[in-house]
Amino acid sequence: MAPLPFWQLLLGFVCLLVVGHIVAWWLWRALAFSGPRLGRGITGLAYRRQFLASLQRRAPRTTRVIGARLSVDRFSGLPLTLFVALALYLIVLAAGLLEDLFEGEELVQFDQHVNQALAVLRDPAFLKLVNGITSLANLETLVAITIVSIGFLWAHRRFSYIPGLLLTVIGSQSIAYIGKYAIDRDRPDFLTFASASTPSFPSGHATGAIAVYGFIIYAIARDMPGVRRRFELGYWGCALIASIAASRAILSVHFASDIAAGLLVGGFWLLSGFALTEFLRQRSDLSR
Repeated sequence: MAPLPFWQLLLGFVCLLVVGHIVAWWLWRALAFSGPRLGRGITGLAYRRQFLASLQRRAPRTTRVIGARLSVDRFSGLPLTLFVALALYLIVLAAGLLEDLFEGEELVQFDQHVNQALAVLRDPAFLKLVNGITSLANLETLVAITIVSIGFLWAHRRFSYIPGLLLTVIGSQSIAYIGKYAIDRDRPDFLTFASASTPSFPSGHATGAIAVYGFIIYAIARDMPGVRRRFELGYWGCALIASIAASRAILSVHFASDIAAGLLVGGFWLLSGFALTEFLRQRSDLSR
């Protein structure tokens, strides 16, 4: 399958970013303006339920635990509950992906079909652009960015963020490389100038991109005023992460399932870093 011309690929990439920006902004506004009200509604509804009223009389300790888990006034309430639920969901997804990889041919066939379909994107000029994007998640680049980020956090006295960043980066990269050599999956055929020497599953670039850049986005946006400014930072940061992840498949150095696994691993440790940071922030606020 012959690749499309460079100008068509570049135009398609720009259009994808623009359309994604419009859709994401609409969803962001819906979440930003209805999310807090929904959270309070869930909490209030839980307290108004007749069976919980009865439970409060019969089992006050259990009722207090439920109320604490649904509270929207502090991170250890509903936010932490949702974080834990999402982290468990990511674990379930990763387990299902591993099961499909070891026991089914469907995933292998799917990966092969995706790799073949991406041939239309492998124009030499476009591959140079893609290679520049993928280099943003090289191990050396991520280590340098992490060190610089720690320096900025230290200089701005945001000490509670540093343990979360280190947990996210070290945890995600450790699990990614343990998984690579434990599973020892072969890379796809190298169809471009790019190559790699480590095993394929999961993608270290995808893992590192969502872990490092995701935490930086969070650290900047956490106290940033204005819904629109937080949205722009979040959208373009997520677009960068998605572009890095996609670049690995376009360069034919990873299968699609490798990238999905990398995003799941990085996403789990990113949530862990968020939780640790919010816990440290809350403890710091209470000690003042």
